[in-house]
Amino acid sequence: MTATTGLAVTFEGIVKRFGPVEVLHGVSFDLEPGKIYGLLGENGAGKSTLMKILSGYEQPSEGRVLIDGVPVAFAGSREAEAKGIVLIHQEFNLADDLTIAGNIFLGHERRKGWLLDEDVMRHEAEAALAQVGLARTPDTPVRHLIVAEKQLVEIAKALSRKARLLIMDEPTATLTPSEAGGLFRLIERMRTEGITVVYISHKLDEVERITDEVIVMRDGRFVGRAPTASLTRHAMATMMVGREIADLFPEKIAADPNLLPALSVEKFSVPGWASDISFAVRPGEILGFAGLVGAGRTELFEGILGLRPGSGTVKRDGKPIQLNSPRDATRYGLAYLSEDRKGKGLHVDFPLRPNLTLMALERYAKPLLDHEAEQRALETAVSEFGIRAGSLGMKAASLSGGNQQKLALAKVLHPEPRVLVLDEPTRGVDVGAKHEIYFLIQKLAAQGLALIVISSELIELIGLAHRVAVMREGRLVATVEGDEMTEATMIAHATGTRHVAA
Repeated sequence: MTATTGLAVTFEGIVKRFGPVEVLHGVSFDLEPGKIYGLLGENGAGKSTLMKILSGYEQPSEGRVLIDGVPVAFAGSREAEAKGIVLIHQEFNLADDLTIAGNIFLGHERRKGWLLDEDVMRHEAEAALAQVGLARTPDTPVRHLIVAEKQLVEIAKALSRKARLLIMDEPTATLTPSEAGGLFRLIERMRTEGITVVYISHKLDEVERITDEVIVMRDGRFVGRAPTASLTRHAMATMMVGREIADLFPEKIAADPNLLPALSVEKFSVPGWASDISFAVRPGEILGFAGLVGAGRTELFEGILGLRPGSGTVKRDGKPIQLNSPRDATRYGLAYLSEDRKGKGLHVDFPLRPNLTLMALERYAKPLLDHEAEQRALETAVSEFGIRAGSLGMKAASLSGGNQQKLALAKVLHPEPRVLVLDEPTRGVDVGAKHEIYFLIQKLAAQGLALIVISSELIELIGLAHRVAVMREGRLVATVEGDEMTEATMIAHATGTRHVAA
């Protein structure tokens, strides 16, 4: 990384409207060069919108942005990047059919006369991948990467733009602790080079660890700032939500051990991902699944629920069932919330109503769709799940990340399943929304649902689950409960740092 100097930024009275809806209300604050800022706020607070204005993806309705004291008005992201301002999006902005190198240099291709200079781009891509610690060749198609690897490509792409001010929106949402540690070391190097970093995250331990100062937004307004060292995590959370937060996790309600398992799986395998996995979950029980990225957790459940080829025995209430498609799973009372809410969880270009009712269309087809009944269902879901929407007719893509997650939860629960698999249910969700989702999960368990929670956040599994199954390299290596359900124990099982009986 060559020596550089960060940018100073001033926001003066920034207002942003989308149609009649005002999402930013006169935001004013400044950023000094060469510092690392934690930008905090609940989903819908306006953080991402403000940063999109800074990086040229949006223009303010009122107010102005100054860079090093000079007013700027970027017509697009390329103009911002020419100034050294680069945004790493929360949701991936990659072309799956291109290679890693093709994505890194898309729109910024290196040329030798009229021809593309493939050798230079490959060499520079290798250097960028080495910086972020991704052990893939530049010629690898992006469609072959897992979610965490795609995130690292996004970071490598941003670094290749010679950023002077780098905006990271939830950059560790899909990273393992080891990968996140590598990113933190890279950010520390950026500080020494004088690069300004805006770090948007709901993981307050990360904000506490790597930032110099915290800036908080709420409901589209700037509400305060303070040196990170002067704030506890509890104080950060309270500033974000504007109220005291009670204990984050609800009290666990013991499941009845005498009940027949709602779902039992015996010797299930998914080619290339999981081998001979057996487990069971009872009504009222929350079973966690832990493991490093690539351990096969997501792929296992995609196989069980008919989303990819798999083999083994699956029983519902003790009776063998055959699941060849998600429709079969719905018919047997099983539902799955994908970790990829935009790619697999929602049709983001559809309005809210069809997103909610898509999995239960039979309920509304008489034989024509009863749109009034669908609308009533949507109004109920918006109220029950606390979905913040400017209009019930808006597209799902216009919701904030946390509200998209709430809509996705409402969607998978709409067919009234009895077994629910939640894959990274709070990824990219703020602390207030996490609190709501945790209590919803406990409420569902109390109502007799059997729940499986796949999560990379071990504290989340410890706080929610009755038992945690740990996977490593496609195998279930341990199931822990009670006093054994600690971060240290689960990390040891997941990494194989001590002998574990399979």
